[in-house]
Amino acid sequence: MKLQDTLELQVMAAVKALFQSELESVEFQATRKEFAGDITVVVFPMLRVVKGNPAVIGQQIGEYLKDNVDLVKAFNVVKGFLNIEIDDTYYTNFFNTIKDNDDYGFVKEKDEKAIMVEYSSPNTNKPLHLGHVRNVLLGYSVAEILKAAGKTVYKTQIINDRGIHICKSMLAWQRFGNGETPESTGLKGDKLVGNYYVKFDKAYKKEISELVSHGYSEEEAKKSTPILLEAQDMLRKWEAGDKDIVALWEKMNGWVYEGFEATYKAIGVDFDEYYYESQTYLLGKEFIAEGLKTGVFYKKEDGSVWCDLTEDGLDEKIVLRADGTAVYMTQDIGTAIQRIKDYPDVGGMVYTVGNEQDYHFKVLFLILKKLGFDWAKNLYHLSYGMVDLPSGKMKSREGTVVDADDLIQEMTDTAQQIADEKGKLDGYSEEEKKEIYKLIGLGALKYQILKVDPKKRILFDPKESIDFNGDSGPFVQMMYVRTRAILRKANFDFQKKINSLKLHEKEKEILKQLKSFPEVIQNAAQNYNPSAVINFAYDLAKEYSSYYQLVPILGADKEEEKVFRVQLSKTVGQTIKNAFSVLGIDVPERM
Repeated sequence: MKLQDTLELQVMAAVKALFQSELESVEFQATRKEFAGDITVVVFPMLRVVKGNPAVIGQQIGEYLKDNVDLVKAFNVVKGFLNIEIDDTYYTNFFNTIKDNDDYGFVKEKDEKAIMVEYSSPNTNKPLHLGHVRNVLLGYSVAEILKAAGKTVYKTQIINDRGIHICKSMLAWQRFGNGETPESTGLKGDKLVGNYYVKFDKAYKKEISELVSHGYSEEEAKKSTPILLEAQDMLRKWEAGDKDIVALWEKMNGWVYEGFEATYKAIGVDFDEYYYESQTYLLGKEFIAEGLKTGVFYKKEDGSVWCDLTEDGLDEKIVLRADGTAVYMTQDIGTAIQRIKDYPDVGGMVYTVGNEQDYHFKVLFLILKKLGFDWAKNLYHLSYGMVDLPSGKMKSREGTVVDADDLIQEMTDTAQQIADEKGKLDGYSEEEKKEIYKLIGLGALKYQILKVDPKKRILFDPKESIDFNGDSGPFVQMMYVRTRAILRKANFDFQKKINSLKLHEKEKEILKQLKSFPEVIQNAAQNYNPSAVINFAYDLAKEYSSYYQLVPILGADKEEEKVFRVQLSKTVGQTIKNAFSVLGIDVPERM
């Protein structure tokens, strides 16, 4: 039972014994730092059932608790606030239950119903960029947090491998590529295909200018350029199964997939299942046909199919074009249904997609409910803000994005530069240094991205994220390394159990934080918010840093103090490692 739950029962018992009154609940808050105490009972709400001076009531309840409850060591009353000091044995008993548990904070028993978490979901016309990095890190960490909270989780993505975007890259490669391949150019496949997406846009804009110079309006020109009309024709041929177009599509998508996998491996994320829009949009069409029969959808005069959601506070939404081709909604309906067919134990899904798609997912979830799927009530859109750079917004068509591979390399290089300036890795081999640079660089990147609440927009500056002293990944990693150094220097047996010890004020603060870790994991899972785990890891590391500077650990006067402090250091390190593990951040043993 939590400390607060235990005390609530005891405070209720005190009020009943002292005032013959029943409390429905007790309000607690953290004790303010200027007062002695570990937890504070707010007396004012009790005045509804207990009449009198709140300070006097607090004094009487405090005396009752001190006389009748073993874990209450002392108390003080400030106006209507009863500050309670908890006996040290409460914390040492708790510590003895976790100090040897390497999985502390994690729930091992899994729920029967699984959750599927979708993230990444790229288009096959360009490499992954900084915006994808936030998506991937957010989705992966939420999946890992859900697992740590006791959920069975399947990590997945839907690859946007069809549509006009890929036809643009294909057509540009046909026109300008001269048969070049990843092998002939030395480029990753996703980068090669992305280059042709940019080339298409340049040719498209040139043709728009030419048409405008011949008297077209800009809107007319945008719809009438020969290169766009040819790309649209290519899409129709692809949907009709044209062998040559399909073969080119398979070849260029294959290049992209190899490039994606290399990036995922470099950034340290994985997936359990891949879905492809080219395979799921047809299933979406089948259910739209079913929905037409049951009245969920209706057909307009031009043959397009719509869903009227006006009674639900939304608008009318197209689900099939007049020419029978699919829209995004078609394939998203099909993908959701296919996933449940493939994984019958899935009871809900999390979609990690940027906030510009908020309305799309409201519509999707509502349509799936109208189609009669019970699991549709457990769908969640993990909406997140975009990532900006100091230089401004990224634009894929213009080729002004920050490539994910380049970003990973830049973070590693920046970590090397800063570490070399500080002389932190003197005496290490070159191979050891490279590994540590990568751990620090990636740790800084992931920490900087994940510490921001998902709903907020990020202004990301790579150099600012690598800081060995502030609220950063390298600082927390450094505190883990410090705990490992203490273990290596401890040349005595520190395994024995310490039952009774007068705790230093700093030790009690650390133990309070350690005690909150399981609840932090559960709350982060419930709110799909990795920033809560980041904040916990930073607060714990900061508290330990202060402890390390103020309290002698290996130089403690008494044997039991020395043993306990080494054990505490080990547990702090393991808890930092556990917190970082669900964020996809590794910790080095030395740095």
